[in-house]
Amino acid sequence: MLKKILLVVGGLVLLVVVGGVAFIGPRNVIGIIRYGHTEEGNLFVGDRAPDVALLSLDGKSEGRLLDAVGPKPLVLIFGSFT
Repeated sequence: MLKKILLVVGGLVLLVVVGGVAFIGPRNVIGIIRYGHTEEGNLFVGDRAPDVALLSLDGKSEGRLLDAVGPKPLVLIFGSFT
């Protein structure tokens, strides 16, 4: 009886995981795993942006933030324009 309950619960967990991957999309799940960590920083308004390496959309090449921006001000806008 316990084996049957464990099999049913395991099957339901597997179904939820597969359904979640199908709903979110496999590329997004990989992105969440790779970049899903956060850390609290100590930047304040007016501070220079730290130099970070940015991965291109193809996932193969890398560029530096300060190489692209240089001495110009940097403004990041997050939003949806759909």
